[in-house]
Amino acid sequence: MEWNMEFRKLSLVIITAATVIASCKNGKKATHNNTDMATLDVSAANFTDGVTLTKVPCTLSDGTETECYKIVTNSTPSDHQMGPWCPEHITDDAEAGGIWLKNGEVYDVDGAFIENLSEFYGDSTWQMYDDEGNIFITKTEEDCNNAANPNVGEEYQNFCVECIPSYITEVTQSYLIPITPVLQDELTLFSRGHGGGGPGGPGGADRPDRPERPDNGDRPERPDGERGPRPDGERGPGGPGGPGNDQNTAPSTRGIALNGVEFSAPAPVNNILSAYTIAPFDDAGGHINVHQGYHYHTATGVSHSIDQNDDHSALIGYALDGIGIYGQLDKNGNAPTDLDEARGHYDAIRGYHYHVDAAGNNNFINGLKGAYAVD
Repeated sequence: MEWNMEFRKLSLVIITAATVIASCKNGKKATHNNTDMATLDVSAANFTDGVTLTKVPCTLSDGTETECYKIVTNSTPSDHQMGPWCPEHITDDAEAGGIWLKNGEVYDVDGAFIENLSEFYGDSTWQMYDDEGNIFITKTEEDCNNAANPNVGEEYQNFCVECIPSYITEVTQSYLIPITPVLQDELTLFSRGHGGGGPGGPGGADRPDRPERPDNGDRPERPDGERGPRPDGERGPGGPGGPGNDQNTAPSTRGIALNGVEFSAPAPVNNILSAYTIAPFDDAGGHINVHQGYHYHTATGVSHSIDQNDDHSALIGYALDGIGIYGQLDKNGNAPTDLDEARGHYDAIRGYHYHVDAAGNNNFINGLKGAYAVD
């Protein structure tokens, strides 16, 4: 009997040690909290050069006083080029343009795509090129601002909206992310609203033949200023309140890529299309707003990532609660099947973490498991 008890104690020690070793793989600290699950601290070493991280005191949404990384970025990636977005002629191939999302699918914005928009959306009003096949593109910063205005004028109907890097040379953004995630008992789900559920958004249906122009839409992203924990409905998709959460105060920003570029809320595709414009993303899933800088609306596998030592998908960024965001598919091309509503789950190496949504879904993650900074 005594031998059995000693054996069980020894087995428990071995199992616990193995878990700690596995959790510390890749040189990251595993921390524990009140949820019986581990998390990994944010590692500054995972970010690319040019992203400045400073430790600062901060207060989280659950009242926890802790340390955060203040991340300051110029909202441009250092690991890949931005653009192109809009092709110039209907004969241009896919190399001349970016991508567009509809009903979970990714489409190349080449000349043929622009030429066939009326068929693509079942609406003859679409005619984004002249008699010689030249595509109507915003050419100046003023055009970019005007075409991105919520009350865009008819003079910008049937324009391909393209804002270029030279418009954002003075733009910087700051973010606060807790270094050690603090898991919560309940998820904070993001509002999805009209921005994420229409054409190009998850579960969206085709746009009606002749939609009304929005009275006070939010296309594309409204000027943001500081990236604080603004209620999700104030910009981008929908109003306050996510699924099962009528008082949702989750921040609109989903997280930060390892190159310092924002993972944004779903693009308000309904409002963009209802003005008969499109604002393509480049092949990395990003485009430019002159107030916000370059930002992503989907993950396509282009931005900097950290490969894992097993078959798990690579780390691509961190959510605003400090929890890691990983690619959708593992090295064998398989997606996890046990994700919760926020698109998160747990394993012994990475602790609780998220997996990004499919590239065609105009989405990253659906909510936060951890507390986020409210300073």
